[in-house]
Amino acid sequence: MITPVGAAASRQAIEKAVAVLHRGGLVAYPTRCLYGLGADAFNGDAVGRVYRVKQRPTDKPLSILIPDRQSLEQWVAEVPPVALRLMERFWPGRVTFVFRANKTLPAGLLGGTGRIGIRLPAHSVARALVSAFGRPVTATSANLSGTPGSVSVSDMAPEVVRQIDLILDAGRLQGGTGSTVVDLTGDRPVVLREGVVPAAEIESA
Repeated sequence: MITPVGAAASRQAIEKAVAVLHRGGLVAYPTRCLYGLGADAFNGDAVGRVYRVKQRPTDKPLSILIPDRQSLEQWVAEVPPVALRLMERFWPGRVTFVFRANKTLPAGLLGGTGRIGIRLPAHSVARALVSAFGRPVTATSANLSGTPGSVSVSDMAPEVVRQIDLILDAGRLQGGTGSTVVDLTGDRPVVLREGVVPAAEIESA
């Protein structure tokens, strides 16, 4: 099912999406650059569906969206001081930060790494969705693993679209390389993937 939402989703659209997540379904949602694929991060069956739909190896962890910075400490073992400085600069959006996961997060998300990537979304629809849902939602692109992300619903692979329960269609997004991924589990930040924020900007922050 495709629900047009524009730049901001109606309350009814968000309520519909939240209901899908609660029953273990999958929701495609817009971010600033690409469409994401969301599931209840605490529903093992739903997370398994994400892996199957994307044909993603299960040893590759999934990131999550959170509704606000205050909820971060619920999901991570430690928030190092450098994380606070970087989050102040780059959140919401643009950067996914990797932390050591605490024991509240399901192992199925972590791919055996013990680490979790977390992002605070900038797009109003993604932010409204995770805020209304009240707990983390998976943050991975709505595509087949190893293929380019989707900037519009028409870009999504048909075999992916068929398996998504609800698509929040905000039209064509700005595109790009997605979020920059920064590992904060060591002595210093390490850029694992350079995305919309250049590595040099992270290193100088």
